[in-house]
Amino acid sequence: MNHILLRALPLAALTLLSACDMKPTTIVGGGPSDPTANTIANAPPVKLPPAMLASKSYRCKDNSLIFIDWFNDNMTANLRLKEKTASPTNLTAPSAGAPYVGGDYTLTGSATAPSVTLAKGGASQACDG
Repeated sequence: MNHILLRALPLAALTLLSACDMKPTTIVGGGPSDPTANTIANAPPVKLPPAMLASKSYRCKDNSLIFIDWFNDNMTANLRLKEKTASPTNLTAPSAGAPYVGGDYTLTGSATAPSVTLAKGGASQACDG
């Protein structure tokens, strides 16, 4: 009985496979073209935002604390007053080495300098790191 089943099994499998549609499929290359390809090819290169270079805290002459995040483009810094979690004031410099300006503040210094000068309005004070 087992021999009859073993002989019938391939025949049954062949019968089931013959019911499948075995037509060859045609693969068409290319596909639809990208309508924005020219726009993307002619777009200017993307400029990434600067990376953070250093995050430092400073004690000013009036005994207040300031926190400055310096960025590696040497033209951007974030200033936080009193607390490190305070909302930052974005300061930018027109060129590397120039004072950073933003909001009502002017900051003179760099990430590697031991002290900075912070001015608000007309009054300025030195702050040591």
